[in-house]
Amino acid sequence: MTTPPPAPEHLYHWVVTLSCIDGPGIVHAISGAIVAARGNITESQQFASLDTGRFFMRLQVESQATREEFEAALAPVTERWQMQWHLDEVGRALRTLVLASTAGHCVNDLLFRQRAGQLPVEIPLVLSNHGTLRDLVDFYGVPFESLAVTDAASKAAFEARVLAAVDEHDIELVVLARYMQILSPELCDELAGRCINIHHSFLPGFKGANPYRQAHARGVKLIGATAHFVTSDLDEGPIIEQNVVRVDHSRSPSELVAIGQDEESRTLSQAVKWFAERRVLLDGARTIIFR
Repeated sequence: MTTPPPAPEHLYHWVVTLSCIDGPGIVHAISGAIVAARGNITESQQFASLDTGRFFMRLQVESQATREEFEAALAPVTERWQMQWHLDEVGRALRTLVLASTAGHCVNDLLFRQRAGQLPVEIPLVLSNHGTLRDLVDFYGVPFESLAVTDAASKAAFEARVLAAVDEHDIELVVLARYMQILSPELCDELAGRCINIHHSFLPGFKGANPYRQAHARGVKLIGATAHFVTSDLDEGPIIEQNVVRVDHSRSPSELVAIGQDEESRTLSQAVKWFAERRVLLDGARTIIFR
């Protein structure tokens, strides 16, 4: 009777992101540590910022090493260069809280892409300051809560519920899917680096009510959308993704709305996907995107 071959060891697929002050020998040292962890690099991207003097890197690695073994192999390198770094499993669904108001296009797109397996996220809750989107969210089988925001006290209560939900559901990312309230500086600080917003972008810009009607009246030729990190500086956080589409005089205001909503949905989903895949690194006021 022949002895069956030994079962292959479990193969992990890790994603490593890191940043530090740039200098010679970093890539060599990281590569050596990965070899020590019995790893094989399947994807590698790096960037040295001349503006800030920092080095950024993203690696995907197949290895038989457990998380503890892999971290131990990297520790001498990360400590020597005082790196900010993160280790995760490739493809792991990121636990994501969605905040919404009354517009459903971005919420619908995120929930659809989650269900279709196009976004590596898990959405345990949609939290809104209106009840308008309950039926839409229920359709996808995702829990929905609404808390009205009408004054300072109710705004504080809503934001307290956001923080409670973050703890309750182990939330790693908060997405403002056309949530039409300004977050307090305190909440912005609590969610720094893990909260993404989306808004329309016109050239020129239009503020206030009915921006699409204003755009139509001025004959805009470009409609776009910007996804960015949320900071206490309104709409000035580091930009993750932007898209634009050309339009002309033949478009009605309602057509401009539809075009704009498509761009907002597409841009937000792309930003969320890159973030969930650990492809977004912060370099001061801007982002490094390893596509």
